[in-house]
Amino acid sequence: MIVAVGADHRGFALKERVKDLLGREGHTVADLGCHGPASVDYPDFARAVGLAVAAGRADLGVLVCGSGIGVSIAANKVRGVRAALCCNEEMAAATRRHNDANVICFGADHTSAELAERMVLRWLASAFEGGRHADRVRKIADIEQGGGGIAAPPPPPEPRGEQA
Repeated sequence: MIVAVGADHRGFALKERVKDLLGREGHTVADLGCHGPASVDYPDFARAVGLAVAAGRADLGVLVCGSGIGVSIAANKVRGVRAALCCNEEMAAATRRHNDANVICFGADHTSAELAERMVLRWLASAFEGGRHADRVRKIADIEQGGGGIAAPPPPPEPRGEQA
């Protein structure tokens, strides 16, 4: 599998650690920067990873900045990207199972290298469950394509008899 990785200066060290893990696990890593601790702007690297994933040049992506928030917001602006900021292993697994997330994001200021490695491994080992989750992912794609606009509020959803 090809995994694109990117980070700003605050996420650089953690990106390097995750990059090494991915290589040890047998994945091909496309390191899209940054390549050192000098100050840079996180949207540049979030865009690069997002575009690589959306264009099919990478199967999945990993992004790191100080909080993880900036890279997740920026990556989600790329059509076809479903980036998720994760803080624990269950979130990492659930975002693949339920959201078919193709980019995982971390906050280097709040995530140890060991936790990031465990989250990446859980994320990679998880598979999209489809079913009702596929319907929801399609709705996200519809919003992304300009559907589901906000001109008029939608009617309330019908009860499904399931837990959300």
